[in-house]
Amino acid sequence: MKLHVKNMVSGRCIMIVEAELKKLDIVFSKVELGFCKVSKQLGKKQIDLLEERLATWDLHLMADKNEILVEKIKNIIMQMINTESDMPKKKFSEILSNQLGYDYTYLSNIFSNKLHISIQQFIIKHKIEKAKELLQSKEYSLTEVSYILQYSSVAHLSKQFKKITGSTVSGFLKNNMAGRLNLENV
Repeated sequence: MKLHVKNMVSGRCIMIVEAELKKLDIVFSKVELGFCKVSKQLGKKQIDLLEERLATWDLHLMADKNEILVEKIKNIIMQMINTESDMPKKKFSEILSNQLGYDYTYLSNIFSNKLHISIQQFIIKHKIEKAKELLQSKEYSLTEVSYILQYSSVAHLSKQFKKITGSTVSGFLKNNMAGRLNLENV
């Protein structure tokens, strides 16, 4: 049985789901971003108890097919952005369509209707949060961050950075790197 879990956005979330399944003696074969596979069909009582335990971590079981699709879109985007070596050379729209087997327009409409934000806006927000993270690490220059996140230029990254954060990159760095959102809450 495959259970879809909302708000699974990191390795820590995977560990939480695994731990909660173990606490409830639910045998599972796989836990990945957005879902887990359990060995047998769960009863309503088990599902309710699991939902209650996961809710304490702001994780929730999903049954609605559109909600599941939106979570899959979010997880694919976050995986691509957060894995520096895997930033796509192709357009996100192509990758999403290929991986999910739906036309991008369909995916975009479902996503926008559920989250009231376009896929492109979601991608930009997450790329800017990743830029903040990389800049805060002090391991990368702005030029390197621009390259890693596949911006066409440093100026393009800087413009989007200012639009999203309300601050210039240098202002952000100067102000003790405050105001960074946790990627899991975006």
